[in-house]
Amino acid sequence: MKTEKAYKNLDFLNSKDARTLRILAEYLHPKIQLEEEKVKNTIVIFGSARAPSPEELSSKDSLSEGRSKSSKLAEYYDATRMLSKRLTEWSKNLNHEEQKYVICSGGGPGIMIAANRGAREAEGKTASFRISLPFEDAPNPYVNAELDFEFHYFFTRKFWFSYLAKALVIMPGGFGTLDEFFEILTLIQTGKIKKNLPIILFGKEYWNKLINFETLVEFGTIDRKDLDLFFLTDSVDEAYDYITSSLNSK
Repeated sequence: MKTEKAYKNLDFLNSKDARTLRILAEYLHPKIQLEEEKVKNTIVIFGSARAPSPEELSSKDSLSEGRSKSSKLAEYYDATRMLSKRLTEWSKNLNHEEQKYVICSGGGPGIMIAANRGAREAEGKTASFRISLPFEDAPNPYVNAELDFEFHYFFTRKFWFSYLAKALVIMPGGFGTLDEFFEILTLIQTGKIKKNLPIILFGKEYWNKLINFETLVEFGTIDRKDLDLFFLTDSVDEAYDYITSSLNSK
């Protein structure tokens, strides 16, 4: 029996001992592919995978409790789609290729699909950094195939989200969205991220009910200036103006 080369041995490559190689692959493969596609800047949009599109919402029972909850999330789906489309149109009109911005999401359903959908409607490139999950086995249909990446490790996925991001939009979401939002805030607050990174927190009703940021200031666990790390709004126009003015001033 012929001995298999180590780099072709799947038992070895999937073993605990080869974890370092797998981590390195999740760094190098996206790096090379993104360079080939000339993607240097992204605008990342995070948010709930459960937000329905208007088409999905219309198919729900109009009297159901599920529809009532979903209708609120559907508003954020529409806002995400509209903001993504406008930002893509703005980016396409920039003079230099070095300044182009690609909308990037987690590649799943809900807010993520709305982000990619809006960018494609503006005829722009759009990317996804997916995580392998048993209930999400394929990218949403609006992602460019050459810019779709699936990760096993959350931390390598988070690296690529933060490394390329030049702006963030945080739509209402669950534990995953909160994790992504707070990690980015921590990296900025601690100086690990030094670049100018405008952050939109979209949906005043949701975020004000969910987190009392003033309590953090009151108890001294953050400084008041830390509240300037993000901009809270309900308006697509305000979000668009905040991001584009911040990026234009770079």
